[in-house]
Amino acid sequence: MITTILLQAGGAGSSNSIGMFLPMILIIIVFYFFMIRPQVKKQKEQKKYVTELKKGDRIITTSGMHGKIIDVAETTFLIETEGGHKVRFEKSSISLEASKALNTPPVVAKS
Repeated sequence: MITTILLQAGGAGSSNSIGMFLPMILIIIVFYFFMIRPQVKKQKEQKKYVTELKKGDRIITTSGMHGKIIDVAETTFLIETEGGHKVRFEKSSISLEASKALNTPPVVAKS
C-alpha cells in the first residue's frame, strides 16, 4: 500500500516539474526572437555594408564625422573631410543607418 502511494506521488511530481519549467522555456524563446535574433541580423547587415563600401562612397562615422572614402585598407578607411583633411578610421566605426540615409536621395511628395 505504501509503495503504491509513493509511486503515484512520484508520477504526479514528474509531470508537474515540466509544468514548472514551461514558463521559463517560453520566456527564453520570446527573449531569443525579440532580443537576440534581431541583434544578430543587424550585426550581419552592418558587416555586409562595411565590406561593400568602396573608394568614393560618402559615409558618416558613429562619432558623427562626415567624409568621403579615399582609400580602403584591410581594417581601416582613409576619409577625406570637407576641409580637405584626411583621417583614418576603423571599419567598425562606420554608422550603417546614418550612412545609408546620407546616400539615399530624398523622397519628394507629389502634390
